[in-house]
Amino acid sequence: MKNHHIIVFFLISLFLIMNLGRFVSCTEEKKVYIVYLGEHNGDKTLKEIEDHHCSFLHSVKGTTTSKEDVRASLVHSYKNVINGFSAVLTPQEVDMISGMEGVVSVFHSDPYEIRPHTTRSWDFVSLLEGTSLLNSREKLLQNASYGKDIIVGVMDSGVWPESSSFSDEGMEPVPKSWKGICQEGVAFNASHCNRKLIGARYYLKGYEAAVGPLNETRDFRSPRDVDGHGTHTAGTVGGRRVANASAIGGFAKGTAIGGAPNVRLAIYKVCWPVPDQSLADGNACATDDILAAFDDAIADGVHVLSISLGSLPTSTYYTENPIAVGSLHAVKKNIVVSCSAGNDGPTPSTVGNVAPWVITVGASSIDRVFSSPIMLGNGMIVEVRIDSHSLLICYAPIGQTVTPIRRRRLHPLVYAGDVEIRGITASNTTGTCLPGTLSRNLVRGKVVLCGNTGIQASMEVKRAGGVAAILGNPFNEIKVTPYLDPTTVVFSYSLATILTYIRTEKNPMATLVPGNTLIGTKPAPVMASFTSKGPNVVDPNILKPDITAPGFNILAAWSEASSPLKMPEDRRVVKYNMQSGTSMSCPHVSGVIALLKSVHPDWSSAAIRSALMTTCNSVSLTKIEFLFVQNFSQTFVQFTLAAATMNNVVGQPIKNATGDDASPFEYGSGHFRPSRAVDPGLVYDATYTDYLLYLCTQNVSLDSSFSCPEKIPTASNLNYPSLAIANMRGGSIRSVTRVVTNVGKDNSTYVLGVSSPPGYVVDIVPKRLHFSKLGEKHSFNITITSVQRRNDFSFGWYTWSDGVHVVRSPIAVSSA
Repeated sequence: MKNHHIIVFFLISLFLIMNLGRFVSCTEEKKVYIVYLGEHNGDKTLKEIEDHHCSFLHSVKGTTTSKEDVRASLVHSYKNVINGFSAVLTPQEVDMISGMEGVVSVFHSDPYEIRPHTTRSWDFVSLLEGTSLLNSREKLLQNASYGKDIIVGVMDSGVWPESSSFSDEGMEPVPKSWKGICQEGVAFNASHCNRKLIGARYYLKGYEAAVGPLNETRDFRSPRDVDGHGTHTAGTVGGRRVANASAIGGFAKGTAIGGAPNVRLAIYKVCWPVPDQSLADGNACATDDILAAFDDAIADGVHVLSISLGSLPTSTYYTENPIAVGSLHAVKKNIVVSCSAGNDGPTPSTVGNVAPWVITVGASSIDRVFSSPIMLGNGMIVEVRIDSHSLLICYAPIGQTVTPIRRRRLHPLVYAGDVEIRGITASNTTGTCLPGTLSRNLVRGKVVLCGNTGIQASMEVKRAGGVAAILGNPFNEIKVTPYLDPTTVVFSYSLATILTYIRTEKNPMATLVPGNTLIGTKPAPVMASFTSKGPNVVDPNILKPDITAPGFNILAAWSEASSPLKMPEDRRVVKYNMQSGTSMSCPHVSGVIALLKSVHPDWSSAAIRSALMTTCNSVSLTKIEFLFVQNFSQTFVQFTLAAATMNNVVGQPIKNATGDDASPFEYGSGHFRPSRAVDPGLVYDATYTDYLLYLCTQNVSLDSSFSCPEKIPTASNLNYPSLAIANMRGGSIRSVTRVVTNVGKDNSTYVLGVSSPPGYVVDIVPKRLHFSKLGEKHSFNITITSVQRRNDFSFGWYTWSDGVHVVRSPIAVSSA
């Protein structure tokens, strides 16, 4: 008997040893997945909805699993508008659920896939419109009552509610349409919400299910923002007027104000610190948490959603991206969704948030620089000078900085490549001031020239005992950084000039002169080097981004729990901070959307997008004459037709960061012009059903109540304000249809203007559209003929003009 027990014990032990790897593997394979079921039909209670969601889990986890264990595996149950849930599942369980009736899609909730896309800008927008502040922006603000009854939801890293930008002084009571809550948590209670910040929520279940419990020494378990990104974007959308706001050191000092200063803000915190990384390395925003935020925001009653988050889209974008899926539900409820294009430029095909039902925003500069003159040992002081007409270009070192610098004496100037520790760098990294590469003996007491603009380069100069750093920037714009130590950044040509000075001067010397803010630099805008570019990798027949807006060196409110650099070494506390990214351009557009919503509450989401896109034009007016028949008699009328181009403030084509002419793959339809968007003349409208029909072209179904027709129109036929056609073979012909709605004035006639893309001929019929009344619709056909094969995209445009309005649409065509 004893031997029998020994044998049984041995066999059990052997079995466990042999299968241990399998058991561990199953445990490791468990991840959070989203089970998407479409939309609720309103016939179930909240408890019935959750029970229904749990029934899927019971089916795959087996009858031996207790109800408690099943509910423990449930992370989110979406009960308001979006129908679905997220849960901890194995791949085998995912396969089983995927085949169940009613399941639209099942996809992994990746906490690291979606990340944040990380003042004077409003003055510049008015300048670009060619009108005074009072006549353009101030007039729009007044007509829109400063956005007082519009609710904008901001999905981001939370908010710092004590900021003066979120004061509710003088604001009216919260709109009765608001159904949201002020969710309490650590260092955040109901008193932190007010008539400005009318609601706040936080979403942590998906994050914690994926990466483990939140490290509460690094973030607040509440809507409070420890990062700064969410506070900055919320302040840009709708911050109140705050006088004498500035970045650290007093740079960019002036009145800080959001796009719609009386708009109501609802905060949805979905982003949290990445474990074992600094805040400077970005946040993690779990997919299922984002979808939960969409579900709540739609039910809460927001009118606009501002989302400065995103990822590089994949082939499963329309079925697995939470912003694409969630925003489709939002648009069905006529909520306008504004999204950042991404910061992966200048590489082509990197633009994100490409769904045609969202507004995708690129980033460009404004007319402000932060000049930090460099004094060389030969007595030359090189600086940026501006007169009333233009920027005087200096072909010598010009520095820019927002780092406070005290005036100091001249110091020896060295090139980093000459003062490195021997043998520590490769040929492609020499001179870049990488951490640990500089020799203390050779650097101590010197100014160091580095071919790198990173924060680490400045810190390495400091570590090695240098007194100041001059960093080289390869682009024709400088994204300023509040370095910890005396540092300025120069353009690449200035870097070469300084290096020549070092090589030719026996005892090269230099010092940095304290910086100052200069307004009115030209040309502006310039496309930011980081702004993600088209073509749209998911579907090149939808032109993205849609528009561009200020996203470069933008000053806005900041979290006092963060620092300007978001690094452990930086212990400075600021109320306002300078940031760059499409994260900053997106809320500029969101603020204007709120104003348009206020002026035109009956406009659809698509109409608002159209108004923003088609009024981006910079026009050169030329009188032409044409003949048309009105009231059965010939009438000879003189109209003004616009030759539309995408120009900057000096009337030249907008440039990109390398100095070349930018294209619609960078700026979309152009730089937004808010005061023109309020009266666009014509709009290209689209409905929820139109978007479902478009999804048929992508072989995607997200609504079980909608069936794709037998004959599916091409993707380019979506009634979009821009036109993109890919895969045009040589000699081939493509035709699409567009429909415009008159929102301008009664009894108006629009005439056509066309600039065909090189290699193609564009023919539009009819060439004149007459509208008897507001709301009247007219369709027209666009035929494009390929006359020369081009593997790259070629760009053109067409316009409709009645002499007052210019309705411009970009065209992008490719044979490939």
